[in-house]
Amino acid sequence: MAESTKSATLTIDGKSFELPIYSPTVGPEVVDIRKLYAQANVFTYDPGFTSTAACDSTITFIDGDEGVLLHRGYPIEQLAGKSHYLEVCYLLLYGELPSPTQLEEFEALVTNHTMIHEQMINFFRGFRRDAHPMAIMVGVVGAMSAFYHDSTDINDAHQREVATIRLIAKMPTIAAMAYKYTIGQPFIYPRNDVDYAGNFLRMCFAVPAEEYVVDPILSRAMDRIFTLHADHEQNASTSTVRLASSSGANPFACIAAGIACLWGP
Repeated sequence: MAESTKSATLTIDGKSFELPIYSPTVGPEVVDIRKLYAQANVFTYDPGFTSTAACDSTITFIDGDEGVLLHRGYPIEQLAGKSHYLEVCYLLLYGELPSPTQLEEFEALVTNHTMIHEQMINFFRGFRRDAHPMAIMVGVVGAMSAFYHDSTDINDAHQREVATIRLIAKMPTIAAMAYKYTIGQPFIYPRNDVDYAGNFLRMCFAVPAEEYVVDPILSRAMDRIFTLHADHEQNASTSTVRLASSSGANPFACIAAGIACLWGP
């Protein structure tokens, strides 16, 4: 956000208050009201945050009316056409596209963490077969808090990164297992020689009785779906995760809260 060069004047009961105006890189200007309560003893009223910027972010910009989606400044059509999901994950996490070496290392890191703790499978068996998949996701992702104690300190940058990698890697495995459980089929474990999107398709649709060959066209389509949903700015689930994490809560529990928010229509 650029330094404020303009201001707005708000008059209440004959008293005027100067409020700084900031100009973002993209999008409308914002009026800074952080000191309004202290100076004027009034709150703003904005149900649904329809006119409120809740944070200063350089990650994603969305203008739904204009059909614009930017990740770190890159248009989504460019990323969908020339990149793949894990490359976009790296971009979102670290702020820039990876070099070939960095991408190879990042992909290997994610690929080698796609399995979940074997005891977590017992959680699935505790649900009814007709349980809603989102109910299963909320429960199992939240349960990660009880299994991965070495990545729950949000004040430790390394632990935050480890938790992030684990979530990116294990989420397709958990989602596929939730699907398999509801249709009564055995779980299919991930394989390190299959790419991210292909692994998800394989875990959803393969069965032990025969070999499953991933269709490259479907895999590419799934990868683009992942890319389109990689980050959606300050939407309902993002706001929920931010609110939960503001208390210093466990990162896996915070993500489970975000999943619960996405459950709604």
